[in-house]
Amino acid sequence: MSDTAPPSVLFVCVHNAGRSQMAAAFLTHLAGDRVQVRSAGSAPADSVNPAVVAAMAEVGIDVSAETPKVLTVEAVQASDVVITMGCGDSCPVFPGKRYVDWQLADPAGQGVEAVRPIRNEIETRVRGLIDEIASADET
Repeated sequence: MSDTAPPSVLFVCVHNAGRSQMAAAFLTHLAGDRVQVRSAGSAPADSVNPAVVAAMAEVGIDVSAETPKVLTVEAVQASDVVITMGCGDSCPVFPGKRYVDWQLADPAGQGVEAVRPIRNEIETRVRGLIDEIASADET
């Protein structure tokens, strides 16, 4: 690994910050300090969706103390990769920035049974993202 700062990934889910919180938690859990991770939604919230907290606790990740952050232009500008999660045109776009869109089901208002398959899909995608970041860092 080089002496430069680790790559920075921002997960943006405008209408349901719980999805971005799950993705950020998985990336932080699996990649540790090899990647800088942020997540954001469209509005402030007091806590993560309880079903998201429960689904993440099942795999040993505690997001109960997290508070979804509000999406800002600065957060996008400070990130190397922006993963949008069903945002449509709601995420600010800057030339030269790398954007990836993940279309995922929306677990808002649903119980943990509905969140589990979304959690599993996010984990799979995050593992692929780590492999991609690791291979890019080797070049």
